[in-house]
Amino acid sequence: MAKTPFHDRDGYIWMDGEMLPWREAKTHYLTHALHYGTQVFEGERAYDGNIFKSVKHSERLLNSAKIIHMPMKYTVQEIEDIKQEVMEANGLVDCYFRAGAWRGSEQMGIDVTGSETHMAVAVWEWGSYFDPEVRAKGVSLKTSQYAKPAPHTAPTQSKCAGLYVLGTMAKYEAQQAGYTDAFMHDHEGFVAESSGANIFLIKDGTLHTPIADRFLNGLTRQTIIELADNLGLHVNQRRIKPEEVETFDEIFLTGTAAEITPVGKIDDHLFTPGEITKKLISAYDGRVREQ
Repeated sequence: MAKTPFHDRDGYIWMDGEMLPWREAKTHYLTHALHYGTQVFEGERAYDGNIFKSVKHSERLLNSAKIIHMPMKYTVQEIEDIKQEVMEANGLVDCYFRAGAWRGSEQMGIDVTGSETHMAVAVWEWGSYFDPEVRAKGVSLKTSQYAKPAPHTAPTQSKCAGLYVLGTMAKYEAQQAGYTDAFMHDHEGFVAESSGANIFLIKDGTLHTPIADRFLNGLTRQTIIELADNLGLHVNQRRIKPEEVETFDEIFLTGTAAEITPVGKIDDHLFTPGEITKKLISAYDGRVREQ
């Protein structure tokens, strides 16, 4: 069955102060962000009408814009109000949000002087990020030829659109090789994450995860660390060598879209979703639905 394209749907999208019919929420071809990647965004999920860590997402949106020197017109509270308005306008309670801000079509070129910041919020129903059947047994990852950029070469702590082309390339190549997603290292060759989700590796009851100073420190990642602590599980944040990967018992990915997704294979190494992964999935499902 063909998927409904995102430009041709019913509903409403908030853009620059107006609640527009979905199909009317458009930008011009000569929009700066389209040519130079000058957009920041947030992916968020609402469960039973409550946006999980909504304020944290709004704060990060503003911080992402600050990192790339893009002025914002809205406060955290104003963004919070906009998100609620969009969810109500679309009549949704379990849904995915995409809030973003970008430099517009006021001028073109690397020089951003004279460009204006625009903002929009869209929301739609979106189930599992990965195919549910594949997710149940664990997704497969293939080591990418590409590395995550060094922090001194890119705004790695900004959720900036320009950074994500690398992930799209890595994931496409992994899919062409028959895998679900890519497994990426950092600029020094240590384990980083997948194309767009953080990673946890479990051995002897301890969770290991790369230090999040070379890629985005995901809000779901932070939640898992909190939940693990509540469950009495130790989390070791450290540099992980790729040759260590085959020694782990369980592996999973985390992200707002991915939630907690078990990994069943990395290259030729097989893994089975185990009790700790299942326990954390249950704890996370409960956490996101807390009032």
